[in-house]
Amino acid sequence: MGSALDKLDHWIAGSAVMPTGADYMAVTDPATGCEARQLACGNADDVDLAVQAASAAETAWKQIPALARARLFGDLARAMRADSAELARLEISETGKPEAVALAEVENSATYFDFYGGLIGMPAGDTLDVAPDQHVYTRREAFGVIGVITPWNVPLNQAARACAPALAAGNTVVVKPSESTSASTVRLAQLATEVGFPSGVFNVVLGTGQDAGAALVAHPDVSKVAFTGSVGTGRAIGHIAADRIIPVTLELGGKSANIIFADADVEKAVAGSLLAFTANAGQVCSAGTRLLVHRSIHDEVVQKLAAGAAAVRPGRDIGPLITRAQLERVQEYFKIAESEGAQAVTGGTVSVVAQETGGFYIDPTVYIGVDNSARIAREEIFGPVVLMLAFDTEDEAIELANDSDYGLVAGVWTSNVSRALRVSERIRVGQVFVNTWSTGSVQTPFGGWKNSGYGREKGVEALHHYSQVKCVTIKFEGDSQ
Repeated sequence: MGSALDKLDHWIAGSAVMPTGADYMAVTDPATGCEARQLACGNADDVDLAVQAASAAETAWKQIPALARARLFGDLARAMRADSAELARLEISETGKPEAVALAEVENSATYFDFYGGLIGMPAGDTLDVAPDQHVYTRREAFGVIGVITPWNVPLNQAARACAPALAAGNTVVVKPSESTSASTVRLAQLATEVGFPSGVFNVVLGTGQDAGAALVAHPDVSKVAFTGSVGTGRAIGHIAADRIIPVTLELGGKSANIIFADADVEKAVAGSLLAFTANAGQVCSAGTRLLVHRSIHDEVVQKLAAGAAAVRPGRDIGPLITRAQLERVQEYFKIAESEGAQAVTGGTVSVVAQETGGFYIDPTVYIGVDNSARIAREEIFGPVVLMLAFDTEDEAIELANDSDYGLVAGVWTSNVSRALRVSERIRVGQVFVNTWSTGSVQTPFGGWKNSGYGREKGVEALHHYSQVKCVTIKFEGDSQ
């Protein structure tokens, strides 16, 4: 793709396409605060070109035999690994994350195409025993064109997570990545074209949500939308989709509870809980940002977690906040926390690394001294910030965990298997991790309850969300002899 300051254009029908309005915008490198590149500003006309290309490619894509399509997925996964240095460079230029993290995300993204390529051609329907003179069966069929709108926190991963199952189910895609982090998604589409995906199967339109994203959701030839991002934007997309009567998958974030019981291995629980809120500088929808700790070990956990957080070095161990707006948002929450009487046992400030580099770095922050009604306990901050709350009983811990507008992920740390099962079943979330904290694997379904959205990404379940059921009934004719 050339130097870091190249202009980045749409990828439509297998080629780079300049914006119809000839407008570009600057993209910032959050590690330095300087310009990284110029990005095409797409509009409804650009979206229409991409959707037309995707619509035109539907038949050709479906006519490729299942095993041949599966081989294309494997070819793309191998191409991503061969191109990992470039994909990581592009990701780093717009997210600032450490190189090791960016390379790991390339590997994780390639795994989606390995996994869903292996599922192409799997049994996709049932035969129903209705009556002796009828043959009744179901089949799963593609929707058509899927509009995919991805956020800025893990751009390549998010694009692969949605596009791999959507394509595996037989759809074509038009992706609108965040205007802050688009480069690696465009490179992914280029690689798909290079390994042999038909032109128009994988398209990328660049620009803002207001100009390109809204037009994509509203386009009459888009049959389903997958969106990851804020609750407010998710609601707006849901309204448009409801008016059009098309399905959506919404993954809208969380304020996840991470519970440490008195019988937990404290050292492992602290290490896992530190990762839960500092990974990707806290810019993860599933981050464990409400840490509920049994009162008998609360002070010990505070001390150890604060020490661990203070040892995390921005610019070395974690990257910056990815946008200037997000930096300002987190700083505003620091002021809110202070007004609510919260005590920062570590952090609560912009990192000194920010002063040295001009980047958007925040020190990992641990708050104590407020309850679950505080704004910093209710609202998603999306930074390396955790709030600690004490509890006395199992029932109280569950009540606190469920006292949230979100329901994405929860963590449970305990040596008691019965407690682990009881608590896991009573917490109203989409995923529970016991004695670990992770984002799960490509095989595990991911999605939330309540304001965390609906629908599922990852796992076999994602294929069901990117396809629809058709039932066929054939009545046998009588014997003509």
